[in-house]
Amino acid sequence: MNKTPLYCALALTLHLPALATTSAADWSSIESEARGQTVYFNAWGGSDVINRYIEWAAERVEQESGVAVELVKISDAAAVVTRIAAEVGAGNVDAGTVDLIWVNGENFKRLKQDGLLAESWARDLPNADLVDYQLPVTTDFSIPTDGQESPWGGAQLTFIYHPQRLAQTPQDAQGFLQLARDYPGMLAYPRVPDFHATSFLKQLLIELTDEDSALYKPVSESNFEAVTAPLWRYLDQLHPLLWREARAFPQGIAQMHSLFADGELLMSLSFNPNDAANLVRSGTLPEGVRSFGFKRGMLGNIHFVAIPSNAPAKSGAKVFANFLLSPEAQLRKADLDVWGDPSVLDATKLGRDQAETLQSRDVAALPADTPWLAEPHASWVEPLERAWLERYGDGR
Repeated sequence: MNKTPLYCALALTLHLPALATTSAADWSSIESEARGQTVYFNAWGGSDVINRYIEWAAERVEQESGVAVELVKISDAAAVVTRIAAEVGAGNVDAGTVDLIWVNGENFKRLKQDGLLAESWARDLPNADLVDYQLPVTTDFSIPTDGQESPWGGAQLTFIYHPQRLAQTPQDAQGFLQLARDYPGMLAYPRVPDFHATSFLKQLLIELTDEDSALYKPVSESNFEAVTAPLWRYLDQLHPLLWREARAFPQGIAQMHSLFADGELLMSLSFNPNDAANLVRSGTLPEGVRSFGFKRGMLGNIHFVAIPSNAPAKSGAKVFANFLLSPEAQLRKADLDVWGDPSVLDATKLGRDQAETLQSRDVAALPADTPWLAEPHASWVEPLERAWLERYGDGR
C-alpha cells in the first residue's frame, strides 16, 4: 500500500523556505510605518481562553510598537473571506475592513486562488527565522503558502481516554473498529460537517485507502469514488456499533467531552494535543485522563495568520504577526494555564530555559513522539463532506 510519510515530503522539498530578505533597515521602516496604525484582527471568537490570549498579545504590541490591535470575534472565517472578496470586487483595493485574519485550509485556498492576499511577506518577518521548518509550515492543506501566511500554532487530532476504563488503546483504524465491536454504543464522532468530524474522516481515509497519494493533489471526479470507497465500507461497518447506532451524532466535541465525562462514551476527541490537560485543569474532565494517537500517526496541521490584499494597515499587521512568533508570545500561548496551543518554534534556536519550557509535556497531553500525518489537499473537504451527508446525513 502506498502510504504518505510523516508530512508531504515532496511538498517540503519543492517549497523549502528562502532566507529572510528583510534587512534591519527595512524592518525598522515597517515598524515606523506601523506605529499609530490600528489592526483589525479577525479571529475565531468562540473561546474565552483564546480571546484573552489575543487581547494580551494586543496589549503587548501596543506597549512595544505603538500598534493598536482590535480583536474582531468571528464564528465563520468563510464569511469573512466572502466579505473580503466582495470588497475587492467592488473596487476597494486599499481600505478593506480586515487587516489580519486567522485562517487555514479551504479558506486560505480561496483567498489565494482569487488573488485576495498580500504577496510574499511572512518569511521576511524577523522572528520567522525561529520557526521549526520541519513542521508543515510551508504548505497549508497541501497548498504552498508562498509566504502569504505566517504560522502561529500547531494542532493534531487527538483521542482522549481514561486508563481505568480503557486499558488498551487501539493502534489503527481496524483496532478502533474492533473496540467498537467490544463496546457497542460507547464510541462516537461528531456529525459532519463539524470540523472534528471531517478531520476524523480524513484520518481514516489516509489509513484505509490504497491511493492516498491522490489525497495530496486536487480532487477529481474521476478518482474520488475509487479513493474513498474503503472509507465508506469501513463506516458502514462502524456506524451500527456507535453511540445511538449512529442514528444521531454528537453535535460537537463539547458534547463528546460531556458524554465522555459522564461515562457514556469510552473516548473523546480533540484537535489540540494539550486539550486533555486543559480540560482537567478546568474541571471539565476528571484527573487521570490521557491522550493517544494511532501508531502510524495522527492528522496534523498548522494554523496561520494572513493579510488581505486590501488591508489598510499592512505594516501594523506584519508587526503583530511578528510578535505572535516571538518566544515570549509562543511560550505563553503554549502554557496550559493560558491556552495550551502548541508552538511552531524550533527549540534548538532558543535559549536553554526557553527550550526546556517549550519541550515540556503534561502527562495528559498527546505524546510528543506521535507522528504527524499531513492534511490532504483542501479541495477534498467539500466533496468528502457532501458524500458523507448523502450517505449518513439522515442518521443512518
